[in-house]
Amino acid sequence: MKYMLLLYGAQPTEPPTEEAIQQEMDEYWPYEKAVIDAGVKVASEALQGVETATTVQVRDNGERVVTDGPFAETREILGGFYLIDAPDLDAALDWAARCPASRRGGKVEVRPILEFDAP
Repeated sequence: MKYMLLLYGAQPTEPPTEEAIQQEMDEYWPYEKAVIDAGVKVASEALQGVETATTVQVRDNGERVVTDGPFAETREILGGFYLIDAPDLDAALDWAARCPASRRGGKVEVRPILEFDAP
């Protein structure tokens, strides 16, 4: 079964230093290797900051409204994701707990992928 691991962290108050970015990446490389080696990784990506986000909403009258930024005010931001193929929820939760995003106040939301049969 496929699961989306949504990686949330605190909105930074100032831009991270190159050293801080490298330190965080050094934590992710072993995790990245582990999900690949285990054969559970389907996809993964980091997201650019919320300041680059654009939100689209279509009103009942069909009018498209485009605004800069995320759809809600929050102190947490979605920073990236992993899409994994794990045998069950317990295995997906184990992978989420191993993810560096689950530490230092961050969290990983685990959601099963809803699959549809094409008509």
